[in-house]
Amino acid sequence: MGQNEDREPIVLVVDDNLHNLELILAYLEDLDCRTVAAEGGYQALEIIRKDPPDLVLLDVMMPRISGFEVCRQLKNNPETADIPVIMVTALNEMGDIERAIQCGTDDFLSKPINKWELLTRVKTMLRLKHLTDKLERTLAYLSEIEHHIHPARPS
Repeated sequence: MGQNEDREPIVLVVDDNLHNLELILAYLEDLDCRTVAAEGGYQALEIIRKDPPDLVLLDVMMPRISGFEVCRQLKNNPETADIPVIMVTALNEMGDIERAIQCGTDDFLSKPINKWELLTRVKTMLRLKHLTDKLERTLAYLSEIEHHIHPARPS
């Protein structure tokens, strides 16, 4: 136990609009986290494959691969399904919100971004991720102890 407990959480910010990307990164400077930026969905998927973040802030409307598709791929992959995703969108239509929920998003933020709403939601998601990770480590530890106390018996 104890791996990754002391490191700063990593937040991946994904947006094809450089102005939006820089704005969100600047807002996140007020939090104790490390930020990583991706300028598109394919770059985000590559970053996540190499070094999974603790949270993804994901723009919905991007060229080549949408935020919906990136989220769907993350949530359908057992290795990345537990990474919380907050979709950032200018879309307010119910159909788009429904589609995001079907893709597996954990939360939404509407554009234009409100700094305090962003910081509150990111803090909440990071806290939930930390507790979930801690619970998983505890359960794995307990399972290991149980295995040592009651080794599997041959049938």
